[in-house]
Formats: sequence, C-alpha cells, structure tokens
Amino acid sequence: MYRKIIKIDEDKCEGCGMCAISCKEGAIDIINGKAKLVREEFCDGFGTCLALCPRGAISLENRNAKQYDELAGNKAKHHLETKGVIHFLEFHKLIHNKEQDVKFSKLKNWPIQIKIIPIKAPFFDDADILICSDCVGYAHPNIHDEFIQDKILLVGCPKFDATDYSEKLSVIIRENRIKSITLVRMELPCCMGMQRMLEKAVEYSGKEFDISLFVISRAGKIL
Repeated sequence: MYRKIIKIDEDKCEGCGMCAISCKEGAIDIINGKAKLVREEFCDGFGTCLALCPRGAISLENRNAKQYDELAGNKAKHHLETKGVIHFLEFHKLIHNKEQDVKFSKLKNWPIQIKIIPIKAPFFDDADILICSDCVGYAHPNIHDEFIQDKILLVGCPKFDATDYSEKLSVIIRENRIKSITLVRMELPCCMGMQRMLEKAVEYSGKEFDISLFVISRAGKIL
C-alpha cells in the first residue's frame, strides 16, 4: 500500500543513533555505522525522528510500503519502556514469540545517564565503573556481554548533552568506593571529549586510577 514513511539518506547519516533512540516503536537500527529502517511495519510515518537527526538525513516520502502494524509497534514500545536497554534487533524476536532467543540486558543500575545519575548511590560501593559514549550501544553488538556485565554503567555524549561531565565525575569518584574505571568510546573525533573529561575527573578527584580504554569503530569492532 502507498503511505507516508521515513526515508534515510545514508550518505548524510553519521550513525549517531539519535533517530533510533527517538523511535519508540523500534523501527530503526544502527547497522555498520548507518541508520536503517529495518521494520517498515513499525514506522507510523509521524516523523518524530526527523527533528533529532543532526545531519538532516531523514525525510518523509509517500511510497509503497508495508502497512503500519499498530499492535506490533505498541508491543515493541511497551517492551522498550518496561525492560530498559536491550538491543533493538531482539524486539522482533520477542514480538514473534521467540522469547527464548532474546538476550536480556546486563544492567545493574538505573538511571544510567551521567547528567541525571546521583552523585552517591549504593550501587557505587566497591563498583567497577563503565563510562560509555552513547553511540557505542548502537555500534557494538555485544556491549552487554563484553562490557556492561558486572559493571555500573554511566552513559553520556558531551556533544549532544552540551555539558562538561568532568566535575560531576570527579565527585562520584572521590565520594564513592570505586574499584576500577573502564571507558568505551567511539573512534569519532567528537568522542575524544569523553576521554578528556574522564582524565580531568580522575585528576580532580585526588585519587589514582588506571583507566581501561576501549575504542569502537563505526562498524562495531574493538580497535
């Protein structure tokens, strides 16, 4: 049937993942560093994702597409809202009654965003901290098993949050019993900001830590 649906210009797309975050139905995934409309039947054509794309890579068009499946889209939306962070590819399996194949989240704490996470919390006691750039969750397919498991997750993006996390992170490090710090960031130049902020935070905290650093390529590989 002909209907209004999103169109993604891959030449403009930088794979930041903002569209995937804004799509509550889970119609968009980040694959090989590019946004993809992977489930046409989940896209309602409202275009919520358009305003959040920093590169203007998304537009609306009228074309022959699968009919919008409101029931399936609502199931995916409900799963996103109640189960927390889980890779979007897993929603498709869940909706089609293949729940036994789903790999669930390894998260141990909530919230996870640096800008709203409390400075002191019980989950920080004797914790191994994982500080992760937003885009890593979309680029690296095994982030839960390889990085998040058994760690306390703090997520942020200095470019889109437009803030300096170094002061808050320094207080978290200073006021809590932190065992180790791991940073996972993308290879993109803007992601170096996260590393610089963490290095300043450790310095300001007055404590000594060796930061374990992992850099992820746009294709999701560990560099």
